[in-house]
Amino acid sequence: MLALGRPALAADLPVKAPVPYTSTAYDWSGWYIGAHAGVIRGSSNWTSTPLGPAGPSLNGSFDLPFHFDFMGGTGSYVMGLQGGYNYVLPSHVMLGIEGDASFPNSDVVVPFSVQGSQTVASPQIGQVIYGEAVIHYGSVRGRIGYAFDQFLLYGTGGFAWTYDQVTRSQDAAPLAGNLVAPGTVETPLLWRLGWVAGIGVEIPIAGNWSAKAEFLETGFGRKNAFFAASADTFASSLAMQSIRFGLNYKIGDTNPIPELITKTPTALETDRFAFHAQATFLEQYTPPFRSPYVGPNSLNPNQGRETFDVTAYAGMRLWDGAELWINPEIDQGFGLSNSTGAAGFTSGEAYKVGASYPYTRLHRAFLRQTIDLGGDVQDVSAGFNQFSGKQTSDRLVITVGKMGVPDIFDTNKYAHDPRGDFMNWSLIDTGTFDYAADAWGYSVGGAIEWYTGPWTFRGGIFDLSVTPNSTALDSRFGQFQWDGEIERRYSIFGQPGKVAVTGFLSRGGMGSFQDAILLAAETGMPADIAAVRRYQSRGGVSMNLEQQLSDNIGFFARAGWADGRKEPFDFTDIDRTVAAGFALSGKLWGRDDDTIGIAGVVNGITNVHQAFLNAGGLGILVGDGQLPHPGNEGIFEAYYNFPWFASKITLDYQLIVNPAYNRDRGPASVFGVRVHTQY
Repeated sequence: MLALGRPALAADLPVKAPVPYTSTAYDWSGWYIGAHAGVIRGSSNWTSTPLGPAGPSLNGSFDLPFHFDFMGGTGSYVMGLQGGYNYVLPSHVMLGIEGDASFPNSDVVVPFSVQGSQTVASPQIGQVIYGEAVIHYGSVRGRIGYAFDQFLLYGTGGFAWTYDQVTRSQDAAPLAGNLVAPGTVETPLLWRLGWVAGIGVEIPIAGNWSAKAEFLETGFGRKNAFFAASADTFASSLAMQSIRFGLNYKIGDTNPIPELITKTPTALETDRFAFHAQATFLEQYTPPFRSPYVGPNSLNPNQGRETFDVTAYAGMRLWDGAELWINPEIDQGFGLSNSTGAAGFTSGEAYKVGASYPYTRLHRAFLRQTIDLGGDVQDVSAGFNQFSGKQTSDRLVITVGKMGVPDIFDTNKYAHDPRGDFMNWSLIDTGTFDYAADAWGYSVGGAIEWYTGPWTFRGGIFDLSVTPNSTALDSRFGQFQWDGEIERRYSIFGQPGKVAVTGFLSRGGMGSFQDAILLAAETGMPADIAAVRRYQSRGGVSMNLEQQLSDNIGFFARAGWADGRKEPFDFTDIDRTVAAGFALSGKLWGRDDDTIGIAGVVNGITNVHQAFLNAGGLGILVGDGQLPHPGNEGIFEAYYNFPWFASKITLDYQLIVNPAYNRDRGPASVFGVRVHTQY
């Protein structure tokens, strides 16, 4: 009976088809692009023959040590880009090739943070400092490894190159004779070719994204440089070691170029990590205009300048509501006239310092804690420095670290992003908002925001620079700024809007214009604000309005006042400002992704500020050496923004009337073209 029953029972059960085996192994084969960041150190062995073959023979060695200064933003860290191709054999052996370029940190004023030097002295040559600094470097390497199911272990090696600056500084004269005058500095540049080898590991993260860590050893043989003034032949060999971490995005197995041009990578976000990036190129040109005289800070006619930057936005969730973000950036280029000549300067992409070589800065590194307090649950979209998720309408947001003050204060959806909308400084921010910042526009501090119903209350304290308009922040935090803002959101006829009032109070060593004028009268010299600086306060207040007029039209307006008796500290030379403009969506004319922006701003300064400039004084951005016929600075800007493959192109025009408050010069036209891509 049991034997007869078994076939009948089996016949009643459904028969499952065999399940095919699916490999969980990540497919490493294909083209990829990516970015990396890391730290580097090195050493140099050198010889020198000053005074020619008959002179003394010197030799020595020095390190290019690892260092980091958070307040100064300097250190021996790098950021770079890479790309390559992998092919995995059936045996799981991976063969590949990769090319990369890395750009060390710099503060531009004292350039090249990856550097070292050695001081030598003798009766024949006096006291001399020999040094070497790395400007940028890269490699082309083969890779061979083994592809395990969920990670790749590889070795790598190949050719390396570096572009360096070697330096000879004559600090003291010799006991007899005079080789070169003390203070003479010679800085020839040289290319080096060498080898590179290392090991690394790479793991898949999500989608086409993978993360890697690698150690690289690089060697460059002896290379000669000639210091002509001192008839000194210098030769050195260079070795470098680096540890770096990177992300790669796989773009396909065949031709990667069309995919790179037509679309951006899919943004990376996991439960714990996120990564976004952007790149922006901006070219500006000002044609000839009326210019009977120029001064140290004048806008020069018939000049073109470009800037380029690449920014990485890397984030990590720490605990509930807490996010850590870092934003290293590669910068290169100059603003028109070295970012001087107009109080409302023409490019928010141009910093107060410029460089002809690409360099890396860590612009942001901050921790943000969001504490939900109730109310409606809102969706939060992923973006720059923001994980996707949910938050309540009532909440506290606490941000601490290095950031831009305008990241939190004085924001406006229609005029706040020089990579996407207007470019002029006094349109993307309120011109009188003299926010704390280094020469790149970033500071160290903290802010707290309380969202409750339609209101938001913000407060913060941030570090000022060491001296007004300088590259380094005050490491002691003895000079600082208080910021406060009240924001009210509302709706008119179903259209959303908001208005915010922002105030600031700076405490630091700053000069009064009247004191500088009186000193100039006594000395007969041009007014010098640095000579009359003392610890005091400067404040200001502004209003910021944004209003959607329809689904396709937005309006914004700003107005501001600041204490015009004392010098601005970190932003620009504006004591009074009024600005307004419109943003129009291309949906109005059948191009959904296009945008037109039109705006105007009038900037002014106080009478004593005018008198200071007329006495030959120099401000942060302005100073023609004289100002006999002052007038308000008026600026009109219009742009057209449209998509092009994976990028956005912006055509921009600005008209500046009375640049730097000077009716003797201008009006000046500024034409701009911006190319921007992001994911």
